[in-house]
Amino acid sequence: MSDGTAAASPSNATLLCRTGARAGSRFPLRDGITRVGRAPDNDAVIDGPEAVMVSQYHCEILREGEGFRVRDCKSTNGTWIDGERVDDGAISPSTLVRLGQQGPEFAVVLGDAAPEPLERTIEIHATEATEKVSGTGTVEEMLSAAVRSARRMRARGIADQTMTIMRDVVQRALRDSHRRQRAVRYGLVFALLAVSGGGIWWTTKLNREKRAIDAHIRDLEAELQKASQGADTERLISRLSDYQEQAELLQHNLLYRIEPHDEGDFVSRELRSVMREFGAEAYSIPPDFVQRVNDYITKDCGTERPRIAQALHDSADRLQTIRRILDAEQMPEDLAYIPIVESALSDEAESAAGALGPWQLTAPTAREYGLRVDDQADERKDLVKSTEASCRYLKYLILDFGAGSSVMLALAAYNGGAAKVKQAVTHTVRNPIQQRNFWYLYRVRALPLETSEYVPKVFAAILIGRDPRHFGF
Repeated sequence: MSDGTAAASPSNATLLCRTGARAGSRFPLRDGITRVGRAPDNDAVIDGPEAVMVSQYHCEILREGEGFRVRDCKSTNGTWIDGERVDDGAISPSTLVRLGQQGPEFAVVLGDAAPEPLERTIEIHATEATEKVSGTGTVEEMLSAAVRSARRMRARGIADQTMTIMRDVVQRALRDSHRRQRAVRYGLVFALLAVSGGGIWWTTKLNREKRAIDAHIRDLEAELQKASQGADTERLISRLSDYQEQAELLQHNLLYRIEPHDEGDFVSRELRSVMREFGAEAYSIPPDFVQRVNDYITKDCGTERPRIAQALHDSADRLQTIRRILDAEQMPEDLAYIPIVESALSDEAESAAGALGPWQLTAPTAREYGLRVDDQADERKDLVKSTEASCRYLKYLILDFGAGSSVMLALAAYNGGAAKVKQAVTHTVRNPIQQRNFWYLYRVRALPLETSEYVPKVFAAILIGRDPRHFGF
């Protein structure tokens, strides 16, 4: 302020609010203590949006002869004089008092002196201006210089310039930031174009490699269908295994996975989905296996349609009971479709070999897994008990085969017997790591024909059961 204002009598001094919704409001400063805060019994009651930073009883302003002091009342956000937090400090018309670091700002006005306009233009020495709004250095350095300049202005009695100085700094910082951002944006655009071009080229290369590998696999699968067991079959399977490994590695490439790829028809896609759940997923499923699944689906939707429809709809509650037991035993719920293939879920179904009930268990197997089979009772006909026994049997088979596509081997053993499948493994498999799985045995035709047909028959029932509407049920 001017010297004339500073010399005015403090007898009618006021506290001027300089910021916020109440900017321009004045509160008389009493002869003794003037209390400031949000509570209604204060001498200067602070309200409005800025009051969130003000405590109920924030501070006191005390007269000391011709001067004033401000004393903080243990407020939450503190009392600040010219940007410095204080508990007790002298104030004058040349200082600014802020309630909280981001709260409302006040100044002491003596007599009838008018406050200086908030946006008035001031002349500042060139060196001060350079430090205040320097366009060089970091934004943090520019802001620090601006704060120092604002404090010097207040010390000289030139107040009300904080917003002007800060606005100048922000504008310069933004201009500098925009220049840098433009350079970064151009760099990013060029980098993106380069990466996109490289990515397109690399993706095209991967797709070309994938098509070539798939063509080799199709040729090898066709040769395997025509080949007889022996050295030639081993050679073809070895080459097929190498190409499948290459294809699987390629599929894990991120650029390849970004683009969508054709995964075949509905049956092929669903087969892969079930195989994943069974832990029997393979890059290439033998085409003749897929064809046999399709053949059995055609049969189930044709001549066998009444039998399948009755199992899926009329016996839906029985099928749900089986699924619930499988889930409780932590077994794949899709195994619930085995008894549809075995008996169409009939308790009275009996085979020529003496297998009985919905799961078509033989008497020795039923007794081994806890069922009563004698002249007085045959629990193979009991849906719940026979399902629990079949769960135990399937779980034993899965654990017994252990490696590779064990669920697939367990399905084969459920039909042909564990002994026959183990015999095929023992007599056929030479590499126990790569060849001890269902797909190897299927390709070299090591399994009995009935068993080789049984597994795709079960998968046909599984696919229909998973999405009956797709197949018109």
